[in-house]
Amino acid sequence: MTSFQHAQGDLFEHMLEAYSDKGGTLSNAELYRDLGARAGIPADAWDEQLDLGPDQPGHSVLKRKVRWWQQSLRKLGLLERDEASGRGFWRITPAGRRKLTPATPGRVLLGFSTDLGVALWADANDVFPTLDAPIALCLSSLPYPLSRPRAYGNPTSHEFVDWTIRLLEPITKHLMPGGSICLNLSNDIFEPGSPARSDYLERLVIALKDRLGLWKMALDPWVNLTKPPGPIRWASITQQQLNVAWEPVYIFCNDPVLWMARNQRVLEPHSERHLAFVRGGGAKRAKSNGDGAYRLYPGSFGRETAGRIPKNVRILPHRCADKDRARKMAIAQGLPVHAATMPLKLAQFYIEYLTERGQVVVDPCSGWGTTALAAELAGRHWVTTEYMGEYVLGSSNRFLAAPGFELFGGLQLTA
Repeated sequence: MTSFQHAQGDLFEHMLEAYSDKGGTLSNAELYRDLGARAGIPADAWDEQLDLGPDQPGHSVLKRKVRWWQQSLRKLGLLERDEASGRGFWRITPAGRRKLTPATPGRVLLGFSTDLGVALWADANDVFPTLDAPIALCLSSLPYPLSRPRAYGNPTSHEFVDWTIRLLEPITKHLMPGGSICLNLSNDIFEPGSPARSDYLERLVIALKDRLGLWKMALDPWVNLTKPPGPIRWASITQQQLNVAWEPVYIFCNDPVLWMARNQRVLEPHSERHLAFVRGGGAKRAKSNGDGAYRLYPGSFGRETAGRIPKNVRILPHRCADKDRARKMAIAQGLPVHAATMPLKLAQFYIEYLTERGQVVVDPCSGWGTTALAAELAGRHWVTTEYMGEYVLGSSNRFLAAPGFELFGGLQLTA
């Protein structure tokens, strides 16, 4: 089976996610674009028509499949027509949305634990002000300030700075000298009704320095060449913006002089060409480049090292094998799928770069526990909070083989 055929086969699985992620209601035209982006189907494939003969009009096989699945989901009670929005609009039903259960204010429940960490079902602000542990790293993918919130909700771009300050303030107070705050955010947020990008990121960087004393240490692009085309409105419809293929990863520190980052912990293998150059004795003669800014001398680069220092660009797809396994298990258990999780390798890189074994890593917006899993695999202690109980339960599937794993009764939720 070709990858394109696989993509078509995945469409049914993607449909409820599409409606849920986009706020519940979609026109068919919006649905086709969203499904195509999720499954990697070219835009022109939706317009390919099957010729039924001289007396019958052709039709799109893909669109016909989607409409058939809409009817199937309607019969299951998971989808319904949204007549108020107009012809061709459908919306997800409460049963299809698989309602999320928020934590009770002021109540902290133990979700699951391992020998290295603990996952809590709670509001982060009910946990971190009283956490008595020195934190080496807070690594989190915060809810993006989308104009149409996902199922778990999010602050708006104008609320985001104050919301983030409240979230991070108690964590910063427990941050070790030289500890880090590492945030995966979105630069694809726009002013309402405008192709102008929001300046919420710039305002956040300044607020973190002025209000929490956190210094900006790095801005690393996470390049995701499999990212769905977007922003749909400003790139595909008005055709003004370019499709976005990266997201920012910001790193902040409370004491730059004592910053615990070490690039030697994340060295990459040298290329065979470079190794041959080194083992051949390095540079053979003196050479000057860039008007003398760069100079080589005989023997330069002639000493073999443990590896090369990584560039500050992470090139990773958003999907990974571990996340796909968690997704399939959640679907099998009737749990809602979390559609906004970072790849495991991204979290692993920053945990190994910014911390040492045995130190504590936290995530106040844990989602499906990617930060926790990366910390577990790297031998770091971890503490996470997640506001939605179904996500805590879904993330526990990723830790079943972890030493000391224990799932607690408070998470026996009804999907």
